[in-house]
Amino acid sequence: MIIEIITIVFGLIIFEIVSSIDNAVVNAHVLRTMPKKYRRIFLFWGILFAVFIVRGILPFIIVWVANPGLGLSEIIQVAFSQSPEINHYVEQSKPILILAGGVYLFLVFLSWLFLEEKKYAFLVEKFIHKQSMWFYALSSIFLTALIFICIKVNPILALSATIGATAFFITDGFKKNAEEKEKQLLNPKISAWSKILYLEVLDMSFSIDGVVGAFAFTTSILLILIGNGIGAFVVREFTIKGINKITKYAYLKNGAMYSIGVLGFIMVLESFGNHIPFWVAPLNMFIILGVFLFLSYREIKQGAKEGKIDITTFELKEDAKS
Repeated sequence: MIIEIITIVFGLIIFEIVSSIDNAVVNAHVLRTMPKKYRRIFLFWGILFAVFIVRGILPFIIVWVANPGLGLSEIIQVAFSQSPEINHYVEQSKPILILAGGVYLFLVFLSWLFLEEKKYAFLVEKFIHKQSMWFYALSSIFLTALIFICIKVNPILALSATIGATAFFITDGFKKNAEEKEKQLLNPKISAWSKILYLEVLDMSFSIDGVVGAFAFTTSILLILIGNGIGAFVVREFTIKGINKITKYAYLKNGAMYSIGVLGFIMVLESFGNHIPFWVAPLNMFIILGVFLFLSYREIKQGAKEGKIDITTFELKEDAKS
């Protein structure tokens, strides 16, 4: 039991970190354009909002949406008590809960694979990116086929799948707009308060990935709160101190996205009654991230050999820039 809890929490922490790297990069770039006073305001209130409010409340909302028959006190019991009756009720609704999350995560992965500019780890990624127009066709076919299967198994599952797709397209709009808005926010003429408000909204849209993906590891709200909370604190630390170094690992985002795709697939499988051991999700994530961290570090070492990167700081050398 203790080993299971440690494995799940550690997996949640790592997943929260890697799924929030993009958010940390945007935050770091915008914060550099703000006076120290407003940086401190954002970092303090940002932690309060992103960790204690968004990541603290969202798991309860997700469980309540999947279990609308439960009241507020019963939802809280789900997290902080071991009531067999309540836990049985939640376990029965688990397929509805995790199918929405699985669809959401799998669409996030497909969107990255087909549409997003990236550092190609494999030639097939470049080929798929050139076929970007097929993303919407494949996503529609995937969703239609899934809903057709769900209707035969349980019509409520079909609704769950559409909720996952709806959540994806809503949050994807915020994320796609992030790069353009980031360029605007770098303008020193924009007020610091406008930047803070935008970063908070962006934080909220990015945090959904981590919270939804957490249900691939466990349906225990308490463990999700602990794992995601610690992960969010670590991401804030990266934002303040280590973002330059972490972004030098060129394929880390690739690893995060492949992990998200696998987690989404696992959640879809589980929603149809397939039992997946608790260690499968963390193990797959660790293996995938390990592969892409290795590829990243190998590129860093290659850059050091060619004199392009100082491996002690991960910074580009001046002569390499010229």
